[in-house]
Amino acid sequence: MSDIKNLEPKLLWKYFYEITQIPRPSKKEHRMTEYMKKFGKDHGLETIVDKIGNVVIRKPATKGMEKCKGIILQGHLDMVPQKNSDKKFDFEKDAIETRIDQGWVKANGTTLGADNGIGVAAAMAALTDPKVVHGPLEALFTIDEETGMTGAKNLKKGLLKGEILINMDSEDEGELYVGCAGGVDVSATRSYKQEKTPAGMTAYKLTVKGLRGGHSGLDIHLGKANSNKLMFRFFQQAEHDFGMRIADYTGGDLRNAIPREAFATIVVPSIKKGQFEKFVKGYEKMYRAEFLEVDPDIKMFVKVCEAPSKVMNEADQYRIIRAVFVCPCGVQRMSASMPGVVETSNNLSVVKIQDGKFHAHNLTRSSVETAKEATAWKIAAGFQLAGCDVSLTGDYPGWKPNIESDILKTMQETYKKLYGKIPEIKAIHAGLECGIIMGPYPKLDAISFGPTIRYPHSPDEKVEIESVGKFWNYLTATLKNAPN
Repeated sequence: MSDIKNLEPKLLWKYFYEITQIPRPSKKEHRMTEYMKKFGKDHGLETIVDKIGNVVIRKPATKGMEKCKGIILQGHLDMVPQKNSDKKFDFEKDAIETRIDQGWVKANGTTLGADNGIGVAAAMAALTDPKVVHGPLEALFTIDEETGMTGAKNLKKGLLKGEILINMDSEDEGELYVGCAGGVDVSATRSYKQEKTPAGMTAYKLTVKGLRGGHSGLDIHLGKANSNKLMFRFFQQAEHDFGMRIADYTGGDLRNAIPREAFATIVVPSIKKGQFEKFVKGYEKMYRAEFLEVDPDIKMFVKVCEAPSKVMNEADQYRIIRAVFVCPCGVQRMSASMPGVVETSNNLSVVKIQDGKFHAHNLTRSSVETAKEATAWKIAAGFQLAGCDVSLTGDYPGWKPNIESDILKTMQETYKKLYGKIPEIKAIHAGLECGIIMGPYPKLDAISFGPTIRYPHSPDEKVEIESVGKFWNYLTATLKNAPN
């Protein structure tokens, strides 16, 4: 039995523990859909599963609260499947191993799934705790938020009845979010010629690891190292100085996570073997110095391996290395209207070179639609110059702030009564589902909040226990004080 079951509030943590035991990587969260369907029916609540797999559960108002505006509590059922390379774990079969560490709940070598398992658990607790006072209550649990927002995008008109949308997918207690960035995926592909590995070469497995990674929106402003950018910066110099050739490469595996690791098979002239190995150590030292404050554990090393039969053609390698090297990555512009908030960014999330095929994937975000579009096409142009085919897919809108929102005013007043201060009002540089849900439901009054979660989308993900208690108290007080 996990000791998180004994934490307060017990009902919320009970449900969160149950959620951690259900494999639910994005696009394979069908077991969570079935779990939620059973949960609703077991508690005698109206439960609907739509064609895409979203779940809606309704509960009538507490006596005397029938005239309050209906509230929709919203969260997503999937989680980001990330693990350390030395961790044996199957996200489609294994349960998350939870542990408590100095006031935080963490996982053992994998993502925890507090994003958005805590929000889902809170909605479940609100639906079943007899002490919670509320108006007409509705819970919306969407699928596939992390890899395409498929559930939100396929939400049909007429399914939801509530007038207020409370998204519980934010990650800083004491902050209210009233806007978010939109995003678009930029993918580049091309074939490349292969040729026989030249004679007189020594082959190496080149590895970059030890990076902290993180959420490609929430953490992009921290300036963390990106394993793809580190590798291709190294490749450009190694190609020039040593005549290095690439046989294969893989870096990153999720569109919305800052890549933490990268691996390559390369060859260099044997007569330069000693110099090259010193060169690698020099780059590791340089990278550690450059990223000392944000990524102090960078490791870069080589190990001699069996020579590959083929390597990439020199001309194709030249173009591909430079296309990745110059690809914009990280913060592109800070917001002028909301100081301290990122406006536009790009994450070079996945790069693969194998068997004559090159692929690169980017997730571009911006709270300004025209800036998002311009950045995406700028990225596309660089890859097109290298002979790549480029596609822009998965475009989703941002969420425009409404400072006159009734639920915003209610939640500001409620927080002040509970904790003696006004919560911060912010926009988030990440893709919350609010803007998409408001497409078919434009009259919804929306807001987002949550407990404190750090390092989401990485194996270092953790949720602060104290903040979960405050989050729960805040949620229940908000439901009690719902606008009429």
